[in-house]
Formats: sequence, structure tokens, C-alpha cells
Amino acid sequence: MKRYFLALLIIQILFSSCHHENHNVIQSFCFWKTNLSFDEKSDSLVNDLKLKHFYVRYFDLDWNPYRKQAQPLASIQSIYFNKTNCQFTPSIFITNDVVLNSTKVQLDTLANRIYNRVFAISDAYFTQSASSYANQIVSENYEKQNGENKKMMDTEPIVIKRKLELKKNIQDILIDCDWSEKSKENYFYLLQKIKIKFPNYKIEATIRLWQYKYFEKTGIPPVDSGLLMCYNMTNPESRKTENSIGTNNDLEKYIVHNKYNLKLNVALPLYSWSLVFRGDKFKGILSNDIDFTKDESVFKKSGDNRFILIDDVRVGNMYLRNGDEIRIEKISNSELEDMISTLTDKIKIDNKTRVTFFSFDKKYINDYGTQNISNYYSQF
Repeated sequence: MKRYFLALLIIQILFSSCHHENHNVIQSFCFWKTNLSFDEKSDSLVNDLKLKHFYVRYFDLDWNPYRKQAQPLASIQSIYFNKTNCQFTPSIFITNDVVLNSTKVQLDTLANRIYNRVFAISDAYFTQSASSYANQIVSENYEKQNGENKKMMDTEPIVIKRKLELKKNIQDILIDCDWSEKSKENYFYLLQKIKIKFPNYKIEATIRLWQYKYFEKTGIPPVDSGLLMCYNMTNPESRKTENSIGTNNDLEKYIVHNKYNLKLNVALPLYSWSLVFRGDKFKGILSNDIDFTKDESVFKKSGDNRFILIDDVRVGNMYLRNGDEIRIEKISNSELEDMISTLTDKIKIDNKTRVTFFSFDKKYINDYGTQNISNYYSQF
């Protein structure tokens, strides 16, 4: 009898040590194009995936060496969510050169400029969306009226109320920067200034894998949370690289501790690309719309996810030569599942953790399938 209970106890201990408690994480996607214009198909994907949140890239900031100051680039042109009503986080990418070269006075000014630009883009979205909503309500109300005394409602109070509702969908700001040991003092100073400018919002910062692993050197940014970027792990321009987007073996080299003293959300890759090499020289990235298996007179399969050009050809805006090599990079379903397992072993996950995929694109989502993507979320 004693042996029976001892065996039962051992089984329970082993089960509890291996058992992973799943959480209802906040299902999210990144949107990184300059025109966000959802249609019914986009709405359908949002509903199928049960998405609750988006990171929306508002603009980039790069260093202008001639003016010796930060310069905004690639600003989003429009935001239209159609019938989708998710929370979203305005996201600003800042190059390391900006924080490395700016003075403290320039960083003070930059925090103010970031606030003004985020406010302007958000307000334009609130106004346009609320006005469209109000016009629809007024039109429907007018059509329902009968008789000669039909009256048009005043749109202004509807617009004001709708704008207040929409503003609740933005609760934080993401700052994306691959800062270095040399620039961290300036960067952390900028984050503190941004936090002051946005007192009613949480501030989140991206955390690269090397910044996570070597946090004692790189420091932990003074923000409310971090977004751990689990992709782009190796150099895509090296011909020896197997998959620069990432593998679980690469991830395991960075997720070696659980000592990061900051609430972390997680970003994983859901995209593919085709890289071109001429000899050992990287030549560029091709469009993802090309099926290299269809024309064997031009593209010859040379290995797993690799093709050799056997003729001179123009593909998109690139001229390719006989002998050029194409390497297609994409993370498999099993690889993604292994990466999730590695993350949940070390990173604290709860029901408030955002799990986001890069990026929201119909092609990528259809390639992986909504059922597979939903399964990824459930594994957290």
C-alpha cells in the first residue's frame, strides 16, 4: 500500500511539473503598412481569429545628418477599421541613430513632436470615423421618418459621443527602437519624457532578444511593459543563414533566464520572404506573390526552399541573372509551436498578456490558416 501511494505521489509531481496552464491571452496582430483600410474580408478575419487588439505603426523617425535632427518617415496615411472595433496601440519606430546623435534638448523637443504627431493622426481617425458613423445614423433616421415634416438630426452631438467612445480604444503607446549600450542613456531619457507627455496612457517599448538576454548590460527601459520581438534573429544578408526570420534553436539561445523585471507581451513572426543572392552577395527581397514552382524553365529547385535561376529574367523591379540563388524563408507550424513552448517555459504569461503576430496581411494569414493561428494563441 505504501508503495502504491509513493508511486501515485511521484506521478502527480511529474505531471504538475510538466503541466502548462493555458491562458486566455489577448489575441493581437501588428499592422505595419501606411494605409489601414479594412473591408469585409478583413472584418471576417478579425472575427474568425477573435482578435482584440492591433499594434498600428503610425510613423518612423530617422536621423537626418544634414539637418542634424530626427525626421519623420513613412507616416500612416489613413486608418479605417470598417466594422472592426478593437483596441489598438499607436506604434512609433525610432532608429538607434536618432537617440545616439540627439542632445538632451533635442530629445525634449522630440518627445513633444511625437506627442503632437500621434495626437494629430489619432484625432484625424477619430473625426473621420465618428463623422462617417454620425452620417449613417442621421441618414437611417431620416429614411425611417414619414410625412412632410421629416427632419435631419444634428450630427454634432453624435460625433462628439462617438469620438469619446473611439478614444477608449487607445490605451497605450508603443516605442520601437533597437537601442544599444551606447545609446541607452539617451533612449531611456526620451522614454521618460514621452511618458510625461502621455500621462493618460501606458508606455510600452519593444525588447529585442539580445536586449532580453543581456539585460544587465543593456538595461531595462523605464516603461509599463515590453513587447518581446521573437523574429529577425539572424542576418538575412548572409548566404549561410538557413532562416533569418528565426528558428526555435535560435530562440533558445536568448531565452535563457526569467529574470527580466518588466511585464512582457510577445510578438511572433507570421510572414515569409524570398531573398536573392548573386554568389555570396545579397541582392534584395522579392515579392511574395511569386510561385517559383510554376516555371521550371526559369527556376530550378536546388534544395529545401531554395531555387537557382537558369535564365536571365525580370521579377518585379529586380533583374535576375542565370545562376542567382533564391532562398525562401518561412517558419513552419511545428517550428512556431516549439517557439511557443520555449517562451511559455521562461516568460510569465497571464490573461493580460498580449500575443501578437507580425503582420496582418491576408496572404500570410491564408498561408498559415486561421485554424492554425487560433491554435497558436491557445498554446499560451
